[in-house]
This record gives sequence, C-alpha cells and structure tokens, in this order.
Amino acid sequence: MTEDTTLDLDHDACYRALSVRDARFDGRLFTGVKTTGVYCRPVCPARTPRSENIVFFPTAAAAHEAGFRPCLRCRPETSPDLGAWRGASNTVSRALALVELGALDEGSVDDLASRVGVGERQLRRLFQQHLGASPVAVAQSRRILLAKQLIHETRLPMTEIALAAGFGSLRRFNDTFQELFKRPPTALRRSGDGEASAGPAGEISLLLRYRPPYDWPAMLRFLRVRAITGVESVEGDVYRRTIGLGGHQGTVSVQPTEGNALKATVRFPALSALPQIIARLRRVFDLAADPDAIGLQLVKDPTLAPLVAARPGLRVPGAWDGFELAVRAVLGQQITVPGAIRLAGTLVARFGEPLREPDGVLTHVFPEPAALTGADPASMGMPRSRGATLLAVAAAVVADPEIFSAGRGLDEAVATLKALPGIGEWTAQYIAMRQLREPDAFPAADIGLMRAMADADGLRPTASALLARAETWRPWRAYAAQHLWASA
Repeated sequence: MTEDTTLDLDHDACYRALSVRDARFDGRLFTGVKTTGVYCRPVCPARTPRSENIVFFPTAAAAHEAGFRPCLRCRPETSPDLGAWRGASNTVSRALALVELGALDEGSVDDLASRVGVGERQLRRLFQQHLGASPVAVAQSRRILLAKQLIHETRLPMTEIALAAGFGSLRRFNDTFQELFKRPPTALRRSGDGEASAGPAGEISLLLRYRPPYDWPAMLRFLRVRAITGVESVEGDVYRRTIGLGGHQGTVSVQPTEGNALKATVRFPALSALPQIIARLRRVFDLAADPDAIGLQLVKDPTLAPLVAARPGLRVPGAWDGFELAVRAVLGQQITVPGAIRLAGTLVARFGEPLREPDGVLTHVFPEPAALTGADPASMGMPRSRGATLLAVAAAVVADPEIFSAGRGLDEAVATLKALPGIGEWTAQYIAMRQLREPDAFPAADIGLMRAMADADGLRPTASALLARAETWRPWRAYAAQHLWASA
C-alpha cells in the first residue's frame, strides 16, 4: 500500500487529532492502518495505532485507491461528506458534482473533463492534488460506500442493494465486496436481520450525514414559504416533494434525526436512480457545507460576525432541478414570493404531469421543459413578457439539457444564462447559487441584501458598492447573502 506524496497533510498534526479523536476532523481526513489494511475515521473507537503504522488521506476514495478497505467499526461511509479542499478548486468541485450525479456511470473521464472545460490529464492531476484519487476511483468508492450503508441501514436483499448502489450486476457486486473485504456482502449484515424488499414503490429510508451545526428550522422555513402546491409540502418538521426522473415518478420526504443526519425516505420504482436522488437531496439541503471553514472567513466582517454567531449552521438551500428553479426565479421577478408561488402552482396544475398514485397533497410532478415549449404566453396567467421568458428558458433547456449543469464556471454560467431573453444578472446569480451550487455566487443587486447592509442612517449601498464590499467574503459570498437575507 502506498502513500500519495502529492498531498499536503501534516502527519504530526493529523496524528495529534487522531490521538484525541477530534471530531472536527471527521470528514476532513481518513487514516489508513498499514498493519491491518483498514482505513478509519479520526473518531474511530479502536485503539490508536503507532504513528509509523498510519498514513493519512484527504478522502475515502484516496484510501480506497491506495488499497485500504473501510473499517467495520467506525464505518467511514457515515462520516460527513466534505473535505478541506472545498472552495479551493472550482474545477474539482464542479467535476465532483457531476460524478455524484452519475457522469461516470456511462461516460468517460475524457467526457467529464470536456464538461468542466479542461483536458483529461489536467483533470486527473487536479483530482490527485485535491482528492488524492482518480475520478474513476472517486466514483467507485462512492458506489461501494453507498452499498455498505444500505447493507447496514436497510433490510434490502443484496440484489436490490447492488442495483440501488449502481453496480451493473449482482455478480460484480459480490466480486467487489469479496475482493475488498475478503468476505461476501452478506457477512457485513448483522445476523438475524431478515430481508425486506423495497417493493413496487421502491421505498428506501437512509441517513444523510452533515457537519454540525445545521439550522434545520431556517432551512424548513425557506422551503415552506416557497412550497409549490401539488409538488411540495412542509408538515411539522418534514419536507416532502414529488420527483420525476427517466419517465418514472415518485416522492421523497426528509426530516431531521439524531446523530447529525437527516432521514430521507425515497419512494421511487427505479432503484438504480437512488445515487442520483441522494446527490440531488444533498444539493437541496447543502449537506456538503463546512460551517467552520465558511464561518472563519465571514466573521472577519463586522457586519456578518454577529449574524454568523447567531446562526452558525445556516445553509444555502439548493434546488431539486435547474429548470424548476429557473421557472421559480422568472416568476418571482418584480413580485412577492407568495405571488410567484401561486403562479407556479397554476403552471403545475396546467402543465405538470399528474402523479399516477397521488400521495395526499402531493399530486403532480413539476412540468418538463418540453411541456411548455408550445404554450401560448398570453394564456399562462401572467404578463406576456414573463410568459415569453419561460418559453425561451424551456426551449433553451430542450436544446441544451446541460445548461443548468455544474460543468461551467461561475462567470461562464452567468454569461450563458444572461444570454436568454428576460434573464438578468440577479436571476443568473440566483440560479448559480442554488442550482449550480456555486459558493461564491452573489446577486449584488438584490434589494434585500442592500437593505440588510444599510448604514445607521438607513442609506443603502449601491449594487457596485455592495459588490466591492463582498470581495472580502470570497469564496463564500453565497453564504454571506444567505445570512443577510436571514437577518431580515
């Protein structure tokens, strides 16, 4: 087993963190034990090995690629999914987002490199530099760790776990686990646990971990006021919505639970879509955020410091689908949020696909872009210019399904979106913030941000002045905006 010498992980500092089981490093590094061939989280309850018998990795994928297998005690798949590199490489961040959504399930590394605008060799180098592993190894380790999580947290038969985790066949699944763990996957499950199929509805419940703190009330409040009738609902502390992927329909519900995790219950007949659904849920609820790293930067500003102290776990809510978010943003231009949501509900009732099996108040899947392309702007119950903008956005997505993908950098993505009729700087930045998950997106012309940054006399800064002030907030300007909005 070899250590990647390109990584900047100070061995002594990492070993000190390991020796005291410092939870702040959970998800930031993984320890490979040379004498056992196992890799662990820094909070593993096992006896701390000698320093010379340990090698440190920035990601689970790096440990996998170096030949180590996951610890069965601390379960590396349950660590928060983040790394110290986040925010340091926009190219890696965008490529990883595409990998999470299945870019390497059928496509090649060269295809992935093209989507993020670099050469294949450069992308491999960046992955090694920031993640300690190749793109393929990252994709493979995610598949293995998801399968291991499903073995521990569900009673699904192994055939269904193999399908849900993205393995092409049960044989490949069994061979992979035999090679990695020196035992069949059934041996990893506690004895006595009977199997229970996901059934025709494909129901699966599993935990999505995050780095604490997490301001769930703020997240739920944001989603509640923007819930589209028929598509979403917030009841108590549970968020529910309909989902449509690949011609299939389903629902998902998310709620907080113990252990710094959200419990997601997915009901979707195509089990193979589970990795993509999980990736989207992690994006919606911003589960990869590192509040410590973000807070350290933002507290340097005297205006933001008390806001961060009051809400240290504030996240930037993401979007389930790029087209859906673009429609929301266009509908919200120059009207209130409730007014925009009413228009969205009308749009869903008319153009959305009815849920084949309605689930209470959840009755429709959000309209596909093609469903709007032939509509008459004058009949859409809104100003004709806004209806025309929606049709233009729908046509653009039909022509280029990747227009809302994470492949483009922030500046390029904003420029592409602004080229669409009716899409200005504010709307483009808002889409970049919530759909593209650009942590540095910043709609400087937002009236709410200007109001929050007003001086003692109530004088608001101009958009250009606010943009200049926000330079010190980089690369976390989106989180600064969220704090300013929340302060109102």
